[in-house]
Amino acid sequence: MLLSLAIIILVGLFAAAVFEKVGLPRIIGMLCVGIAVSPYMLDMLDPKILGISSELRQIALIIILIKAGLSLNLSDLKRVGRPAVMMSFLPACCEIIGYVVFAPLLLGIDHIEAAVMGAVLSAVSPAVVVPRMVKLIEEKCGTQKSIPQMILAGASCDDIFVIVLFSTFVTMAQGDSAKATEFLNIPISIVLGVLMGAAAGTCICLLFEKTYQHNCKIRNSTKAIILLGVSFLLMSIETLAKPYVAVSGLLAVVAAACTVKLKFVDYVSARLSEKFGKLWLGAEVVLFVLVGAAVDVRYTQSAGFMAVLMIFTALIFRTAGVLMCLIGTELNIKERIFCVIAYLPKATVQAAISSVPLSLGLPCGKIVLSVAVLAILITAPLGAIGIDKSYMRLLAPEKKQTVNKPA
Repeated sequence: MLLSLAIIILVGLFAAAVFEKVGLPRIIGMLCVGIAVSPYMLDMLDPKILGISSELRQIALIIILIKAGLSLNLSDLKRVGRPAVMMSFLPACCEIIGYVVFAPLLLGIDHIEAAVMGAVLSAVSPAVVVPRMVKLIEEKCGTQKSIPQMILAGASCDDIFVIVLFSTFVTMAQGDSAKATEFLNIPISIVLGVLMGAAAGTCICLLFEKTYQHNCKIRNSTKAIILLGVSFLLMSIETLAKPYVAVSGLLAVVAAACTVKLKFVDYVSARLSEKFGKLWLGAEVVLFVLVGAAVDVRYTQSAGFMAVLMIFTALIFRTAGVLMCLIGTELNIKERIFCVIAYLPKATVQAAISSVPLSLGLPCGKIVLSVAVLAILITAPLGAIGIDKSYMRLLAPEKKQTVNKPA
């Protein structure tokens, strides 16, 4: 297992540096390493690492979500309002419609199977999008109109919506009828996740304040570890509560970090954000190499040109969904184009659930996995390159406020 970790970290970092040197996003190098060392190609990773791959990826995702929460400004989110809410479900809905309409024509599957495929493919990747939006917030690029905040919030909720739809469509594909009450899990999961995270964040703040009052100061590194541990607990509660009630652990993590930022003075939350930024340097490599290792490239050979055509056709529907969300906003054409680009990448959710239909024995299982693999290989680099190369041209930096000195 230690050798596998060494390969993931050292080779992943080397590939990331090489790709960055030639002007490409680091993520592409990490994904390529993961695909190369996966069991489907060179088979260089210990099965024990692959056995806990999903947990390691989840830890990495928690780290960047905490950093996102510590970077978010709640007043900015309030200012965004309606578009952020719509971005959490409308682009995904439009993309699923694209699959339901065109997948039967292009790929020869029925409409229910097409809905399953659409649910797998329609989730935006928080692992690709969130760190880039955090970077934009820190650089104050596009923040005047709260563009990165809107995309970050939408991408965090998008996965919940899609996974609930996926579960429902899989039930229908197995011949069972979907219950209307299952769709209630979407708002319930979001609301309970936010409330649980806010409560956890408040408890953390009270702990820090009480220890300070009793002259028992907690170092920022210890605060970061406590926040990380509480975040693991929130994710565990999601799993434990699943048979009884839907709760979004990821949203709870973001809400807890936002609450900590709200309760503490700016320099404390900035230092905590810096700590998680350093943790992300290692977590990023583990996350994307293991996402690449989950991709079975053998299925791309059977997908063919029609699958590629289907992916780009669905992305057109997704683009229409993003643009509809932005109707009535102050965003100009360049900023709207950036929002479309930022909602392209797919990786994390697809790597996690694309093999489920095949494991359940659904007739569409192989083609769903094939299209999902292709979608990761096409859209993750496309979205990452698009965001990294376009944000300086498409988004305006926040204007510095000038203070008029009295004469």
